[in-house]
Amino acid sequence: MPPILPSRRELLMRAGCGFGAVALQAMLAQAAVSESGKRAVRDTVSERRPMFAPRVKRIIFIFMQGGPSHVDSFDFKQELVDRDGQSIDFTGVRFGDFGKDTKQKLMKPLWRFSKYGECGRAVSDLFPNIAQHVDDLCFLHGMHTEGVAHGPCTLFMHTGATSLVRPSIGSWILYGLGTENQSLPGFVSLQPSDANGGPRNYANAFLPAVCQGTSIGRTFQPAEQMTIDHIRNSQLSTEELQRRYDLTQRLNQLQSARSDHTDDEINAVIRNYELAWRMQAQAPEILDLSGETEAMAKSYGIGDKETDQFGRQCLLARRLSESGVRFVQINYADQSSNPRWDQHANMPAHAVHAKATDKPVAGLLADLKQRGLLEDTLVWWGGEFGRTPFSQGSDGRDHNPKGFTVFLAGGGVKTGFSWGSTDEIGRLAVEGKVHMHDLHATILHLLGVDHEQLTFRYAGRNFRPTDVYGQVVTEIMS
Repeated sequence: MPPILPSRRELLMRAGCGFGAVALQAMLAQAAVSESGKRAVRDTVSERRPMFAPRVKRIIFIFMQGGPSHVDSFDFKQELVDRDGQSIDFTGVRFGDFGKDTKQKLMKPLWRFSKYGECGRAVSDLFPNIAQHVDDLCFLHGMHTEGVAHGPCTLFMHTGATSLVRPSIGSWILYGLGTENQSLPGFVSLQPSDANGGPRNYANAFLPAVCQGTSIGRTFQPAEQMTIDHIRNSQLSTEELQRRYDLTQRLNQLQSARSDHTDDEINAVIRNYELAWRMQAQAPEILDLSGETEAMAKSYGIGDKETDQFGRQCLLARRLSESGVRFVQINYADQSSNPRWDQHANMPAHAVHAKATDKPVAGLLADLKQRGLLEDTLVWWGGEFGRTPFSQGSDGRDHNPKGFTVFLAGGGVKTGFSWGSTDEIGRLAVEGKVHMHDLHATILHLLGVDHEQLTFRYAGRNFRPTDVYGQVVTEIMS
């Protein structure tokens, strides 16, 4: 007798229940956080011991949105000068593909280079103030990254992924080390942009919600408004504020108890209320730059039209770092789809952006050094990629993710030093190559964290900041 086969309706019903069970199991697995996971959620804001002896305690990341040209700033190429105007075949970035013309015309640096410091590093006239600090800097000339456009490359610089939703490097650092100061956020992004990744550039993704970066100010606001809204309520007495805070926290804790402490969002709300309450006593004073001396403000370029806005970011970054914020990001950014340093035409506009940032960055380096903070603070300066050695149009340069320069300064890295190189015209990283995953691994190592051991379990696998990649660049360490 032939077997009785189920009808199509019955088959779909049974299969649907099976798939539903699989989905339910996955949802339950995510909800049923392990005991160690629960402790991580509850204790993320607490300072934790590094995995091994750290060389630095905190990071200041100076993000140059749009991709400053390395061949016009810190990576001098004599052959680019000698071969100016020659046409050469290029393929594989955003040109020479799909039958497009592969001939591109080399364009020499538009600014004169000079040697500075005892180390004799060559820096262009774009950055005369930063040039005075080359003996404190460590240049990485062999950088390369993933992606081609601003959005993917910016995301990769911040999160190590071009499209997947992954935690930002600042969130990983906060997750791994906690914060030095319980009355301030452990991760702050100053005047971040809503473009090219936007909040994902300082987001926690699947890490505990308390690892989310705190944004202060927006790119479309003047730096004078770079503060935290409603940090104080002058209309209520301290006693009334305390009463309302206590009531809110009791309600939050009751809700958390009902969920058996497995709801990350509820725990994050409780932590945020606690942090906001503590911040009322300390944050307003830190965010207020008026207490700085006139000479100090002037050293950052505050008060000068070209440098005032970025100078305020740099000075506030110092004040936050000095007060125990673990990771501070300074953003030279805007809301445009064509970011600040993105000169596909009119490369002379680089001079405008260099003028706005050169003195403030130099002031920050000098201030950190004078205060002894540079010994245990790492400063990281760079964009999401560099620019091509050939011209685009008459006087522009295209994106170049295959070879560019960043610099580091501070504890744990060699000073007056350069590592790696691009080829003879500055197109490709060829020696001492440092991938963005390698840079992330190195920064974590300087903080005393092993990038391969810092993991978080999500969706059935252990994630780490550098995915399955990344090598620590030991050659740059002092």
